[in-house]
Amino acid sequence: MVDKLSAAAARRVALAAQGFGRPRTATVGTRQLALAVERLALLQIDSVNVFERSHYLPLFARLGGYDKSLLDAMTFGRRARYTEYWAHVAAFIPTGTWPLWRWYMAERRAKSLGNPDSWAVANASMLDWLRAELAAKGPLRSSEIEHDAGRRTGSWWGWSDVKLGLEYLFMWGEVVPAGRRNFERVYGLAEQVLPREILNAEVAKTDAVRELVRRSSLAHGIGTVGDLADYHRLKVEATKSALRDLVDGGEVLPVTVDGWERGGRPLPAFLHRDAAMPRRLAATALLSPFDPVVWERERALRMFDFHYRIEIYTPAAQRRFGYYTLPVLVDDTIPARIDLKSDRQRGVLRVQSAWREEGAPGGDEARIAQLLRETAEWQGLGGVEVVARGTLAPALAAELGVTPVVPAS
Repeated sequence: MVDKLSAAAARRVALAAQGFGRPRTATVGTRQLALAVERLALLQIDSVNVFERSHYLPLFARLGGYDKSLLDAMTFGRRARYTEYWAHVAAFIPTGTWPLWRWYMAERRAKSLGNPDSWAVANASMLDWLRAELAAKGPLRSSEIEHDAGRRTGSWWGWSDVKLGLEYLFMWGEVVPAGRRNFERVYGLAEQVLPREILNAEVAKTDAVRELVRRSSLAHGIGTVGDLADYHRLKVEATKSALRDLVDGGEVLPVTVDGWERGGRPLPAFLHRDAAMPRRLAATALLSPFDPVVWERERALRMFDFHYRIEIYTPAAQRRFGYYTLPVLVDDTIPARIDLKSDRQRGVLRVQSAWREEGAPGGDEARIAQLLRETAEWQGLGGVEVVARGTLAPALAAELGVTPVVPAS
């Protein structure tokens, strides 16, 4: 029975659980995509599209190039296998797991309506009107709903009151996304969108939380209480209780990991009994800022000695690495980060900066260059352009056989 792992072994366990190091198929189809999503449990959604929307990237990282229209059909189509909910943050989840969130929906509704000063209480008539509008007309985008409150005058992300009301109903589970059009969410009443067996399924909170923690443990392979709670943004105490049940049932094993400490004390960790423990792991991949491998920044620092902050909201003059830097995974390390942009007008993948992590040994430039060629091909772009910015940029440009572009001052 394993009770202690080295830091390197823990990294390999975590990456293998996430689907790295597996042989790739010549063609990636719906089956491979579905298996990968099942392994991850969710795909985080983000609207930033300077390189590629975030939910496409974890599957490219694990499977290689694939036809994005296949994933679109699985997530946006009439017979989509997935729905959306705030599982971690906004994310695609298997439709069958939607009932696991009924307790959370009920709690959010009670909290909103229990506060006499809340927007939901003040706008109860708006919510009733939206329910009636969707009942009469079927699923709609917020921009398709005609109302005096449809203008973008709300205070939350510039949302209109119509959009804000729809988001409240979405949070409460009364409304479910019926796909997206031009990436704009289409809202339908739950009974208009979900299969009856999903709509009618009830799962007690304790059982639902336990199942979510079990899925987190499978997806992470190994993690601390905080890691496993964060995967589905659960409360730490509820996660601890679920882990006690899973440990008692033998599905999760308490372990320690060399170097996983806080205040000089070992951090308790938990290994899923079915987690693979490879001695070696071969992988080269770009990680989205919202990939489960790095989305929890403290875990990324602990596991990979990788300090990561996305700089989208940082003023340009204050950015250290770039607007949309992606960590580069090479085997079981993160030795580099690259800021990418898909320049579709010019037909090139633009490396806006490329940085070697301090202390990283180097020697992997050829693998990273090949990864960029494959990325450009997946994006339907004709080549790779490298801006002469960052400690890795000269070596990458040399491997790619291109002349570095002098950055604009």
